[in-house]
Amino acid sequence: MKKVILILVLAGILYSCGDRHHSKLLDPRDTIRPGTIETKEGGWYMKAKINGKEWYAISIMPPDSAGKIIGYYYSRDSIGLPYDKRNMVVGNKIIITESNPASFSRDDDADWYIVKKGAMEITKVNENWAEGTFSFTASTSYSAKTLEITDGFFRISLAKTQ
Repeated sequence: MKKVILILVLAGILYSCGDRHHSKLLDPRDTIRPGTIETKEGGWYMKAKINGKEWYAISIMPPDSAGKIIGYYYSRDSIGLPYDKRNMVVGNKIIITESNPASFSRDDDADWYIVKKGAMEITKVNENWAEGTFSFTASTSYSAKTLEITDGFFRISLAKTQ
C-alpha cells in the first residue's frame, strides 16, 4: 500500500513539474481560439502578473491578423499591446495612451478594462523575433476596480504568419 501511495505522489509531482503553465490547470474553456497560434517558451510567448498573480497566455492573435494590437489569450482573459513593426527597435519605449492603446479583459468581469497608463519597452530584436517588457494600470468603465499588470514579458515573431 505504501508503494502505491508513493507512486501516486511521485506521479503527481512529475505531472505538475511538466506543466508549462506552472501548475495552472487548464479547464475545457482554455482551448486555443480559432485563428490564434499556441504560445510556448522560445516562440510566441507572454507572461505577466495581474495584481501580483502569475498569468500566462496560451495563444496569440498574430499582428498580421489583428492589426495594431498584439492579442494574447488565456481562457477568456486577454491582454492586447500596441503593435507597429517599425517600433520594434531595441531600447524603444512605447508609452501606452488613448491613441496608442493597450487592452485588457477579464473572464470574471462583464466589461473591458480601460488602460489608464503604462509602457512597453523593446529589449531584444533579431531578424525573426522581437521581445519586450510591459506594465500598465487598467480599470473598469463601470466601477472603481483597478488592476496592476506588472512584470510583463512578450515575444513576437516578425515573420509574416499568413
